[in-house]
Amino acid sequence: MNVVYMGTSTFAVPSLESLIASRHQVVGVVSQPDRPRGRGKRISPTPVKEIAEQHSIPVYQPAKIKSPEAIKQIKLWQPDLIVVVSYGQIIPRQILEYPAAGCINVHASLLPRYRGAAPIQRALMDGEKISGITTMFMDEGLDTGDIILQLEVLVKDEYDHGQLEAILAEKGALLLAKTIDQLENGTAPRIPQQEELASYAARITPEDEKIDWSQPAEIIHNQIRALSPNPGAWTIIDNNKTKIYKSRVICNEESGVISRIVEVGNDGFSVQSGKGTLEILEVQRAGKKRMPVANFLRGCKLQPGTLLA
Repeated sequence: MNVVYMGTSTFAVPSLESLIASRHQVVGVVSQPDRPRGRGKRISPTPVKEIAEQHSIPVYQPAKIKSPEAIKQIKLWQPDLIVVVSYGQIIPRQILEYPAAGCINVHASLLPRYRGAAPIQRALMDGEKISGITTMFMDEGLDTGDIILQLEVLVKDEYDHGQLEAILAEKGALLLAKTIDQLENGTAPRIPQQEELASYAARITPEDEKIDWSQPAEIIHNQIRALSPNPGAWTIIDNNKTKIYKSRVICNEESGVISRIVEVGNDGFSVQSGKGTLEILEVQRAGKKRMPVANFLRGCKLQPGTLLA
């Protein structure tokens, strides 16, 4: 089949690579416009664009996928199938209805749970033990189309967003290949989503990033791993905004003075939360590199009893 691939982020790379390696022909790639990225904020291509260019696949980057020009370009490629993975814009009906085999999506949750922009981060924030991948036929709703296939993934306690995203991206590529095989041979199921089970994974906002030490240690730990490596949960340590990337719940029941540093060790320091104690293991001060707490403590002499803001 001739396939148009629409994707932007790192999550979308394994699925594109799988398609390129398959018997199908990727006739075009649609990705978001190049934007400033990284610490230096240099204009950089999207991860998907980089892969496409390595394989000499045409890349189109419209500011608005709903524009007549964008719709015309996709139709010029004459795709039999459109695959959408972490693209970042709502696809209009004129595109959804064009390919004969349909327009399908790889979504990083077990739909109908965690529809929306941040399914992996919101699932981690909620402390979910099971996540997964869904392939679905796209419609004009927000991740509301009929389910084709699903695959469950166990979420280990130590997984952060980056780790879980990488695992789900690889699983998504495998599930996509199986989905396309079933589309070709006419065995792909169409399972309507159960609306009463739906939940939404809203985009992460700056308000989600600040640590509230009055929350239980388990909640804060889940916030930290959900926002690691980006954008990072933060607090104020020694009058400096400090991101925390790695933590460990060491007690769920203890209570005491909220945000007080309870103990300072060689490899971490523990902080009293609203319920329980959290050990901080990896941090980053503004303008500095991410580092283990052992390195951080060489330049910041924390003492038990210090309060974090």
